[in-house]
Amino acid sequence: MALQSYRTLGIAHSMHHSDTRNDEKSVNTDGGIAKSIDVVIVGCGPTGATLSLLLAQCGVSTLILEREKSIYPLPRAVHFDDQIMRVFQTLGVAETLEKVTRYNPGMRFVDPNGKLLLDWPRPAGVSDNGWYSSYRFHQPDLETVLRDQIQKNTLTQLKTYVDVCKIEQNDEQVNVTFKDRQTGVPVCVQAQFVVGCDGANSTVRQHISESVEDLGFNAHWLVVDVLLNQDKPELGDFTIQHCGGDRPATYVRCPGNRRRWEISLKPGDDLDAITSEESIWNLIGEWLSPAEATIERSAVYEFKSLIAKQWRDGRIFIAGDAAHLTSPFMGQGMCASIRDVSNLSWKLAKCCLETNISDAVKETLLVSYQSERIPNVREYIETAIRLGALIESCDTEESLKQAFADKRESNKMKSIVPSLGAGLGVGCKDYQGIWFPQPMLSSGQRLDDRIGQSPVLLISAALLSEYLHQYAGRELDLAVISVEGE
Repeated sequence: MALQSYRTLGIAHSMHHSDTRNDEKSVNTDGGIAKSIDVVIVGCGPTGATLSLLLAQCGVSTLILEREKSIYPLPRAVHFDDQIMRVFQTLGVAETLEKVTRYNPGMRFVDPNGKLLLDWPRPAGVSDNGWYSSYRFHQPDLETVLRDQIQKNTLTQLKTYVDVCKIEQNDEQVNVTFKDRQTGVPVCVQAQFVVGCDGANSTVRQHISESVEDLGFNAHWLVVDVLLNQDKPELGDFTIQHCGGDRPATYVRCPGNRRRWEISLKPGDDLDAITSEESIWNLIGEWLSPAEATIERSAVYEFKSLIAKQWRDGRIFIAGDAAHLTSPFMGQGMCASIRDVSNLSWKLAKCCLETNISDAVKETLLVSYQSERIPNVREYIETAIRLGALIESCDTEESLKQAFADKRESNKMKSIVPSLGAGLGVGCKDYQGIWFPQPMLSSGQRLDDRIGQSPVLLISAALLSEYLHQYAGRELDLAVISVEGE
């Protein structure tokens, strides 16, 4: 399908580039904090930072409240996919991130003897989203890039080393009180909305509901990050899932000289003893010796599979790990979080800025956030649970077939792309949202670089003249793209 950018009706400015700002609405006030802000975001990890930048591109002012003084310097999340790189493209940071990420060729599941059980290759070329389907990254690199963008944008302000003390809402606004953790001085601000991107132990979630759905996966794993002293090609570039055996394990090829092992723990393991340096080298000694690398970080994680039952109460929302937790076997934890805020951002922007939208329409729009996101994130979590079961218990081809309900004949796996939930299509599936690809325009420009976060109409060349005649003289906040052929 060839696409040609034709014209834009009623769009005063692009909402793509981070330097498009409304200076009159800046939240910076001589180094202080504006008392009235559009959206307060609690937490400045990748989720909260991405939300603030998406909102700023729409002309929405944000204040980010972060508990820690600075970016956590050690590895945590290590994977994102093409949909997420597309969001980063919208923020104007994709090319910067390409320099510090690594294309991930795929994942292989092997038995205790190294025999291939299941192959999950990733396509060598770019996907329908315009980017590679899988990237490995170092989380501090990502957070540094995002915070650099925040510092450049006058619609966003970041306050670090603060604790949120109180959140109170009424029909018109939300009042948020926070304290500087060093001085104890309290500050109160008013906002139209509050979004909690503050992780698994979310403070904001406590103001909505603590009720969660447990999907049933719970396991302790040891995560070890190392820095190689020199390259070791025999470790390979594929992610390797070592299934079954005494201790199932995962090997991850990260950017540069970073490598990661995730190792299953047993119920009787002494957590203090097993995290000692001697124990760690014993556990990964099959692949690496102390002379070949330095341990950068080790930590015991409790992998869970949870979904909060309520993601919103009035003007207060949660997103990311505050709303759901998954085991890491799909590499979709942070991806799901970025999808949350990509979905929520434009809806909040409409409600903050559009004065001609009725309260009833705004309510319909905001309700669609949870109803669209939960089915999507649930499918990722349930697939991760199945893969976790495969890794922990399946060590033969027969057990592999039993692990998958479809009794697959091939030992190759394809990436899933779960659909959105009902959203605005409640009661009428014809109006349910779907994922839309990012084709190249005839100019060689990616679609999203042309339209940013603006609505767009893709229309056949045959219908274009009729459309332009019908809407001539009307001010429509809509980009129009002509489709020239199939």
